[in-house]
This record gives sequence, C-alpha cells and structure tokens, in this order.
Amino acid sequence: MTTLRNNWSIEEIEKIYHKPLLELVFEAAQVHNANNAYSEVQVSSLLSIKTGGCPEDCSYCPQAARYNTDVNVHKLMQVDEVIEKAKRAKNGGSSRLCMGAAWREVRDNRDFDRVIEMVKEVNALDMEVCCTLGMLTYEQAQKLADAGLYAYNHNIDTSEEYYSDIISTRTYNDRLKTIENARKAKLTVCSGGIIGLGEANEDRIGMLKVLSNLEKHPESVPINVLVPVEGTPLAEQPRVPFDDLVRMIATARIIMPKSVVRLSAGRTELSIAEQAMCFMAGANSIFAGDELLTTPNPSFSEDKAMFKLLGLKSREAFKDKKQPILQN
Repeated sequence: MTTLRNNWSIEEIEKIYHKPLLELVFEAAQVHNANNAYSEVQVSSLLSIKTGGCPEDCSYCPQAARYNTDVNVHKLMQVDEVIEKAKRAKNGGSSRLCMGAAWREVRDNRDFDRVIEMVKEVNALDMEVCCTLGMLTYEQAQKLADAGLYAYNHNIDTSEEYYSDIISTRTYNDRLKTIENARKAKLTVCSGGIIGLGEANEDRIGMLKVLSNLEKHPESVPINVLVPVEGTPLAEQPRVPFDDLVRMIATARIIMPKSVVRLSAGRTELSIAEQAMCFMAGANSIFAGDELLTTPNPSFSEDKAMFKLLGLKSREAFKDKKQPILQN
C-alpha cells in the first residue's frame, strides 16, 4: 500500500511537474499501475439541471448572467426529465451522473427540495450521484447525503494567488469552506481546476498543492482545459498546449496516487493518441455524452470505440465503498 501524503511542498511538486515529459509520464504510469486498476476508467455523465442566469462573474463561464453568450436560461428541470436522462446515461455506459445547477449557492427552498428528490431517484437507479450547486452549508450537505448523494463537486479553479484575476464574486476560502462542509457530511469530494485561464505554471502547481494538502485528498480530481466561449472575458485565450495537460495529469497522479483523475473539459480537441497518453499518465475518468453543461463533448459511441481500441474498461459504480480509499 502506497503511503498517501498531505504535506507536499511547492518545491517538491515543482520538481515533479518540470521533469522531462517522457520521464514524468513513465513515473506517473508506474504510480498509477501500483495504486489503481490501470485499464479501468470511471465514466460519468454531466447534466445541467438549471442553466444560465448565474450572478457570479467567473471569467470562463458562459452561464454568468452578465456575459452575452449563446447560452439560453432554463429553469430547474423536472424530476422525471432528469430520471429519463439518467437512464439514458446509464444505458450509454455511465456509472455516475453529475447534476449541475448554475447557482451561486444552495438556498433552502422548493428548488432544493426538488434536487433532493432527483438525488433519491437517480440513486435508486444504482448510479453514483454527484451534484455541483455552488456554495452550501453543512446542514445542506447533510440533507444531500441523507438523500443518497455520493459526491459533491466544487472546483478551486486555480491557485489562491491567481484566483482573484478570474473571479471576484466568491473568495477562495468560500470554496474551501464548501469542500469542508461536504467532507463533514461524509460526502466524497470532487475538486480540481481549469488550465488555460492565463495562469502561469506556478499557479497550476499552487492549485495542485492545495488539493494534495487537503486533510483528505479529493476522491475525484477533474483537470479541465478551458473551452473559450465568445462573450466571456477569456474568449480569446489561446489553446493549451497538449504537453501542459499531460504534465498536470501526471503530476496529479503522482502526488494524489489513489484519487480518480478526470480528463474533463476540452477533450473534443484531443486525438485518440493524445487521450491515450493522458490515460497512460494517470487519467482514469472521463465525462461521456454529447455535452458538458454547455460545451461540446465526445459521444458515447466515439468513447466506446476508443475504449475498445485502447483496451479500457468502465469502472463499476460505488467501487470506493467496496474498496475504501485509505488515508494517513
């Protein structure tokens, strides 16, 4: 059993991140093989249950009300509509449904009651249920946990130092407090970030330090590549070089050896060969389905063909409950 650490220094992570690329990938592949089922990939589907109209000013997000994008505002979906989408995702091969609502924070109202009902119904399908609803209190997290929620997603996005360049309507500590509330309610945590926001390598390394030094590593760490959307402040950002993505995945794998590292937004820009290198470097989760909230994503059929070519298989639901992740 590999000893998990929660005291990584910037210097240690920096040294790993800047290794020669093939050396870094080889080391990450060894760590991945020693700690996980190497050919197993968790397949998740992401569903926007409430779209657009968000009061936040996240510079990358087309759902912010203050930006003029092509995203149409939709009210909270009905429960039966969500169940239909969940069944379709499960039939397509997903073991987890992630439900996202463009809210700044969870409010104790009828909409939240409806989300609780969604969680119960999707959980009854024997799918892991994840929610990303913005900030939430411990009491709200506990209600979600009682309903059967498996994971709560709340990304930290970037380093604490660069964060205020991207978002001003919510603090870094607000994000960490929500993660703490989810932990307190004994939910598993999904937390990662985005590369391509104009940040420096130091910011990427700083973000990984925060995640790896949490009291318990996030069970899931999504690494997103910015998908620039016209109308947002980051619309003109250049595409992230492929090797930068590989470095992020490999470094995350080495310092958080048992976490699920998700190859998330931006996957449509990658060839199968490039995705294969990401899997080799330690990525063991993807989002499947035609859309990620409001941005394009490879189809189920494309991913099935890729899995067959690469010899990958889907991870079963609730595997962590059957084989708990051990922490120091």
